[in-house]
Amino acid sequence: MMRTTSLDVLPEVATWRASEASTDTIYRGDGASLSAQVRRAGRTGNPAYRQRLLEAAQLYGQVIQGSKRAALDFQEAMTTSDFQYLFGDVLDRQILANYQQMPVQWDMIARRGRVRDFRTVKRFTMDGGEAILDEVKQQSEYPAAALTDGKYEYAVKKFGRRIPLAWEVLINDDLDAFADIPVRLGNAARRSEERFATTLYASSTGPNSTFFASGNSNLLAVADVVAAGGSGFTTTALNQTSLQAAFTKLAAQVDTDGAPIYIDAVYLVVPPALEVVANNLINATEILAASGGGDGTGSNQMRVANWLRNRVQVIVNPWLPIVDTTSGNTAWYMFANPSTGRPAMEIGFLIGHETPELFQKHPNATRVGGGAVDPTDGDFDSDSIEWKVRHVYGGTLMDPKSGIAANGTSSP
Repeated sequence: MMRTTSLDVLPEVATWRASEASTDTIYRGDGASLSAQVRRAGRTGNPAYRQRLLEAAQLYGQVIQGSKRAALDFQEAMTTSDFQYLFGDVLDRQILANYQQMPVQWDMIARRGRVRDFRTVKRFTMDGGEAILDEVKQQSEYPAAALTDGKYEYAVKKFGRRIPLAWEVLINDDLDAFADIPVRLGNAARRSEERFATTLYASSTGPNSTFFASGNSNLLAVADVVAAGGSGFTTTALNQTSLQAAFTKLAAQVDTDGAPIYIDAVYLVVPPALEVVANNLINATEILAASGGGDGTGSNQMRVANWLRNRVQVIVNPWLPIVDTTSGNTAWYMFANPSTGRPAMEIGFLIGHETPELFQKHPNATRVGGGAVDPTDGDFDSDSIEWKVRHVYGGTLMDPKSGIAANGTSSP
């Protein structure tokens, strides 16, 4: 089940008509400005700069929509002193818009974190002290409770890409390359996050064997499915019985005091190959249940409303069969809501750099006779104009009590 981010997303600049563009829409969801010169001058808060940015966005939108006159005006404007910064700002905001518009799923099963720098950060957990209170006899000492602490570590890393453009592209009428940059870089940043989150809990050989293990009681086995539905089951393939077994296994998790862990909602993560099966299970109107009166053979079964639809949300992760080349089309996962205080994983971002950032290479040429060099004139050796996107993130698995995995085949 796909969903979009709850952020107030920014429309793509290339789809704006002149009558629709405004400084409010351009600056909604405002990200980091592309140009250091613009930031130093404080132009993004300047009404005159905003008006010029609006005009640049309108002109760019007309070019993308096929206006030949606008294309000629665009070429001429690219040689003026400020337009390259305006155009860079437009592209920067478009990339942020595409990044925000692309559906994000990892934040439903992982906690979002923020880190100060590239050094390893530690996440400490505390367990214990929540057991049922003991009776205290008259003038007796209160019993002490033991606390158990845990520690998880990770460091964010820098990811990015360069996109070189030929100077001739600016001269030609065909500007599809510019229209393509924000979409590609925005999508690349979001896809990178999704793939990274997937590699935390899935490997090339199936569910992460360190996190999902019999010792953690969070790896579904055929014996668990048999116990939930009787004999006849030989795999952990996704079906009503194996889903019931996963619920039972997740609900059986206890804290260090032996107390139950309360889980209000779960997310069922499946590959595209199991999308139909998962949605049929969750969206069925009724469940035929032998438990509580039936004999398990079809006679005297109970018809109950499908309560799963109120407890389970399906997430279809297309990265699973790409990351897991062994059981990527059969393995499935169940994660507790990460906001309950026991997240299964955390994805962290560098403070102040939590969205992808776009940069343009400063020209390394000097005009004979002096004068400023337009950044759109390109590199001295090749006239190449280069753009760079940077994105910083990292993460780690955390509490194994908040997840269940099944390889969907035979017992592990």
